[in-house]
Amino acid sequence: MSWLPLSFGAPMVLWGLLALPVIWWLLRLTPPRPQTEVFPPLRILARVLRREETPQQSPWWLTLLRLLMAALIIVALAEPVFNPREKLPAEGAALALVIDNDWASAADWGKRVATAERLIADAGSNGIPVIIAFTAEKPNADIGPFDAATALDRLRAAKPRPIPTDRPGVYARVASTLENLPGASVAVLADGLAARGDEAAFNTLLSKNAARVVWATSDRLSLTGLTDADNQVDGFALTAIRAPGDPAPAQVTAGAFDDKGRRIADATLTFAPGEATGTGTMAVPFELRNDFASIALDGERHAGAVRVLDESSKRRRVGLLSQAEADQAQPLLSPLYYIRRALQPFADLVEPSSADLADAIPQLLDQKPAMIIMADVGIIPEQVRQRLGDWVDKGGTLVRFAGSRLAAAGNDDDLLPVRLRTGERSLGGALSWTTPQPVTEFPKSGPFADLAPPTEVTVTRQVLAEPTPDIVERTWATLADGTPLVTGLKKGKGTLILFHVTPEATWSNLPISGSFVEMLRRIVQLSRNQGQAVANAEAAATSLAPYRMIAADGTLVPPTPDARPLVPGAGPRPVTFENPPGLYGSDTGVFAHNLLDASSSFAPLARPQVTVPVTTVQYAYDESHNLKGPLVTAALVLMALDTLAVFWMGGLLSRRPRRTGAAATTAALLIALGALFGHTDFARADDAKPGDAGAIEDISKTRIAYVLTGEPGVDSISRAGLEGLTRFLIEKTALEPGAPAGVDISKDELSFYPLIYWPIDPAAPMPSEAAIARVDAYMQQGGTVLFDTRDQFANGIGADSTSPATERLRDILGNLNVPPLEPVPSDHVLTKSFFILPEFPGRFAGSPLWVEASLDASNAENRPVRVGDGVSPIMITANDFAGAWAVDENGDPMLPTVPSDPMQRIYSLRAGVNIMMYMLTGNYKSDQVHVPVLLERLGQ
Repeated sequence: MSWLPLSFGAPMVLWGLLALPVIWWLLRLTPPRPQTEVFPPLRILARVLRREETPQQSPWWLTLLRLLMAALIIVALAEPVFNPREKLPAEGAALALVIDNDWASAADWGKRVATAERLIADAGSNGIPVIIAFTAEKPNADIGPFDAATALDRLRAAKPRPIPTDRPGVYARVASTLENLPGASVAVLADGLAARGDEAAFNTLLSKNAARVVWATSDRLSLTGLTDADNQVDGFALTAIRAPGDPAPAQVTAGAFDDKGRRIADATLTFAPGEATGTGTMAVPFELRNDFASIALDGERHAGAVRVLDESSKRRRVGLLSQAEADQAQPLLSPLYYIRRALQPFADLVEPSSADLADAIPQLLDQKPAMIIMADVGIIPEQVRQRLGDWVDKGGTLVRFAGSRLAAAGNDDDLLPVRLRTGERSLGGALSWTTPQPVTEFPKSGPFADLAPPTEVTVTRQVLAEPTPDIVERTWATLADGTPLVTGLKKGKGTLILFHVTPEATWSNLPISGSFVEMLRRIVQLSRNQGQAVANAEAAATSLAPYRMIAADGTLVPPTPDARPLVPGAGPRPVTFENPPGLYGSDTGVFAHNLLDASSSFAPLARPQVTVPVTTVQYAYDESHNLKGPLVTAALVLMALDTLAVFWMGGLLSRRPRRTGAAATTAALLIALGALFGHTDFARADDAKPGDAGAIEDISKTRIAYVLTGEPGVDSISRAGLEGLTRFLIEKTALEPGAPAGVDISKDELSFYPLIYWPIDPAAPMPSEAAIARVDAYMQQGGTVLFDTRDQFANGIGADSTSPATERLRDILGNLNVPPLEPVPSDHVLTKSFFILPEFPGRFAGSPLWVEASLDASNAENRPVRVGDGVSPIMITANDFAGAWAVDENGDPMLPTVPSDPMQRIYSLRAGVNIMMYMLTGNYKSDQVHVPVLLERLGQ
């Protein structure tokens, strides 16, 4: 039973809706719960004039609420689905899923996964196994069969690969698995691109026990790929392809990026109506083109829309120099004619305006060429030799061709790769015993190693190199008799190269051969990367490590674990699972391995003609939504509302607490919440009194107090000192005190503070007897007052003193119940409550810290830490603790110590920490040292 856009998995449950009238009738007959009242005469009298009515049935709104809740439960049990999808034919003995996960599937991979998930879900509901195979994975990947849950996990773990499909190999494996599963359903989730061997692959797959086929494709083949990027004379020529047959013209934009991913150039490629190939040009200076690291098509999120570039795609400026005059009537005899023809397609050629070498060479060097070619240049003037040599040392490539001038010039150790014999060698002719020599195999250590030797080339004249021990290492090409044809030498960061023949076809026919073009091109490539890392590696056919890979979505990523080294060779290398597209090499040089080449094309994949039923579906996300969960949630919400309504009608929510204990508990709870949230403005806190908010704030955090003396200077130092001690406590301990509090001992509550610092100032008024009595009560109830005379009083409490501060302290203590005092002993708990301290200095040093005497500590040997059972209610010092602790807003000390010693301030702060720890923990430290003895007595 279904109707759009809603369907039900168990439609028979909907018959339960017929029971709603019965439920309504029962609810109408059910009165609400009677309200229970305790017999309070005054409450009855207060309500005697009220007219009360007890309903005989449930209110209409409560009945409607419960009916709606019952309807939601019934509809939810019917398993409703909004926007239901059509069930796919995943039935039979098994479901075989063959999925293209190549680069062409990256753009809409999410839709493909969603389509496959629906197929697997339907197979799981039918209880059949699933074979799942991907056409761009490892050849030996496991394909099943799996149960639906395992197949779903493997699907979600898969990802698109930047490589072509291997349908023949994968389809054959699936067909082999289906031989034992007759009557299976085969689902083909293709990328829409035709590939070589598709017809045979589909015949193999669908001819083995396939009872039905699900064919899934995209709406249309809308891929655009970049097949070529040629760095020409006037710009980068780009070529893109699309699927054939599109009658509409189109334009795509391409962007060029440097090695840091910055976009530095743009171009528009145009497709004519019905054409599958589009072209465009990036007309930018060649200096900027040489910075191109990759080119990508905008809006195309796949590997086929990206081309990475290496040194072979970059142009270099090449300077040409010759001492021979050009003969316009006979250009073929010009020394530079064949060199120009060979280099012009892939290099920017520059020539000097002067024939004088002293002017011509600086003119070339000023244009910063990557390579200079000298055609039969003899002696180089001294005034330019140093500059030319420096250019080579910094990375330039100097190529020289032999001739009569070079043969007569003699050796040049700085600008030639080998030493030469005087004169030239003639091969063949009437007066020679030798014959013209062919070119033999290129040495494996040179840059021409992978080039085929030019069998048609012969040499009749050459300049000979002196036979030295390293002549073999410097030889790049040889004749059949073993004499060098081309030699080369690394000099600094640059290279010296010598062709032992002329650049025109007089000494040999090499300049008119195709090998001459390839050799010059290889030398230009060598000059571009300023080294031999890639050129020699490619020439020797050694492997290049993966450097940067092109992901399936077209982004450049680090090499994957599956990537293997690439062995470059002649022609394009195939893109495989182990050699995905990207850059291979290292920081010194890379080799570009791209997915598409100039011969690539896009052709739509044709659906195979089969005799079994075929169901065609489009890739799409599953837009159906199961409404069972939301309906059950809504029913639970209505149930909660119903419960609250019943409580309200029964009087549970309106009844006020009647007992004093409950009222007290509520008040205490309100005060606690006020302390937690920082406010006490509760509506029902009828017993709140003025000042409660301040009291709650005072007890919400541990705070140190100081006595307000009435002297602004003294009070400001006291506050700054306690702020400095608070900062030090937060930094060094787990205690985080609140801001210091200034207290007026005559009226403020003192019990909120564990320690009160009282600076004695004789200029301040003498406290009243009532105020001193409040301090005495505070001390008797467990608080501690730290008196600081700040006069370096070191003579003891009983000694005579003329200090006004000491006299004032005596007057104050005369009205207090002061216990016997003593200087802090070395074994007192104060000396080791946090830091180990032998003394307690402040801004001054020398005065002892007086505390309550431990009169019963007679056996010192059995009392490692001496203290009484409680905390000393009084402490007295003359060392000005607050002056040493005081800091400004930046945390810098306000007053100097006497004597000026930075460590004295540190010891003073540590003394403050010990005092606070002593105040908060009491004799905890003294108890800890007795733990071993207590455990021994307990027999543990």
